[in-house]
Amino acid sequence: MAMFGVLTGLFIIIGWVVGTYFVGDWLLGTLIFISLSLAINLFSYFYSSKIVLWSYKAKIIQPDTEPRLFRAVQSVCQQAKMPMPKIAIVETATPNAFATGRNPKNAVVAATTGLLDILSTEELEGVLAHEMAHIKDRDILVMTIAATLAGAISIAARMIFWSSFSRGGRKDGDAYLMILVAITVPLAALLIRLAVSRNREYKADREGALIIQRPQALASALLKLEQGNKRRPLDRGNPASASLFIVNPFKGSGGLMSVFMTHPPIEKRVMRLKELAKEKGL
Repeated sequence: MAMFGVLTGLFIIIGWVVGTYFVGDWLLGTLIFISLSLAINLFSYFYSSKIVLWSYKAKIIQPDTEPRLFRAVQSVCQQAKMPMPKIAIVETATPNAFATGRNPKNAVVAATTGLLDILSTEELEGVLAHEMAHIKDRDILVMTIAATLAGAISIAARMIFWSSFSRGGRKDGDAYLMILVAITVPLAALLIRLAVSRNREYKADREGALIIQRPQALASALLKLEQGNKRRPLDRGNPASASLFIVNPFKGSGGLMSVFMTHPPIEKRVMRLKELAKEKGL
């Protein structure tokens, strides 16, 4: 709720700037952007999962289509004492998995064909347990709405940025203010979303490993997925939804760009899983 409050607040700040400098009424601009924020949240809540599945061409399958995958999901659900989600397949050699849905009753777990090709059954269960942990904690809803709001903030701020050049402010200070808002507000929104995503990845790793009682299996899977996604990054979908995957499926770079990573470094995730194994004697 704190994160949603901050993101919505950033959206309202943009509305205030638009209303003050472009509409001539700060209250009207603020109310318009509050309404947009509510509309975006409601739309994301009900339709985000369908949009994500469509964007990656994920197909819902029956148990006999991929029996190994179905058995692995069923085993994890029994251990986690959770209802069976729908299962989807994404036809791509990029090895990865993600979950979507606003709650456990409406959840979908999707795996790529590349994932099934390179993981053992224990490793596969580790990945699926990670995704089921996300579903259990309703992380998918949080990250999807956060990504949607942050994206909307970035678009709105970009509009202000370019409008400040074409129209100019009433004073030089006004133009500087608009440029400052256009740069800092989307950056703040992005950092908030990515920080939440990274924290939740650590938590899902821990909970998923404890569900199957095999932290080493998940650690091994993460190492394979890291290499597999570097060799064959995903060539479809929207990078804004990268946080939904168990590892980043898109091309990235190090250095300063590590600040904007949707996932913690694999090395740190593996280290934490190994420490968990020692702690629990697994």
